[in-house]
Amino acid sequence: MKNLKNLLILLLLTAIIFIGCSNETEEESVTMIEEEVEDTNYDITSILSKFEGTGLSYAVNGDIVTFTTKDLPNHTSPYWPINNSLYEAYNGTNSNWNQNPNVISEQNIVFTISLHPAEAANKQATGLGPIGISRNGIVFFNQYAGPDQPLTNEINSFDQWLGHPTGTDIYHYHIEPTYLTNEFGEDAFLGLLADGFPVYGPVENGKIITNDDLDVYHGHTSITADFPDEIYHYHITSEDPYINGNGYFGTPGNISR
Repeated sequence: MKNLKNLLILLLLTAIIFIGCSNETEEESVTMIEEEVEDTNYDITSILSKFEGTGLSYAVNGDIVTFTTKDLPNHTSPYWPINNSLYEAYNGTNSNWNQNPNVISEQNIVFTISLHPAEAANKQATGLGPIGISRNGIVFFNQYAGPDQPLTNEINSFDQWLGHPTGTDIYHYHIEPTYLTNEFGEDAFLGLLADGFPVYGPVENGKIITNDDLDVYHGHTSITADFPDEIYHYHITSEDPYINGNGYFGTPGNISR
């Protein structure tokens, strides 16, 4: 009887220890999840006034900004119709340049973006087509010419400002939009991706940014001229993936066209 009593006491102590360990493990797991997705309070309202271009407008409704763009560049290109005042024959530096058969034409592309971007718990890959909007209303595309196809050949059709139109005449930037970096500086704010996080040029604090300075989503958190309290942001670099890496850092809003 005494042995049975001792056995019951031993089993009870074991159960108490197990429950305590289980609760501790669960609490640690919750803490790890909370640490993986940092709680931030970003607000991108201050940079909206930097958006200005032909056929570009935006409207704020609560915590959402809606951009509507005709996607018409405010700079020269050989892809404009010859009778357009912005038509200019290619005068860039690429000796392998080869004009594609497409032209610049008016679009109707709408982005609905949160004014308070936050890191997503589940990251989403960027798709083909528009993934963001530059400050002059031209859309950003990712690093692919097609499904898993690098820009190796397509890059030779980029005009003197490093943009070109698709087969459906959507003019876009895959890489550094040199018209904007020439106009505003290589460290300047260049636009937003659809998740609301800013895109900056290839220079920060006087240093050329490389892929090694950035995370897998092609961004990092630091102070910028527009966000003195730090913000997560993407950078344009001279190497693949140029604008974005393995997906959006935040949750992308709606894109329609």
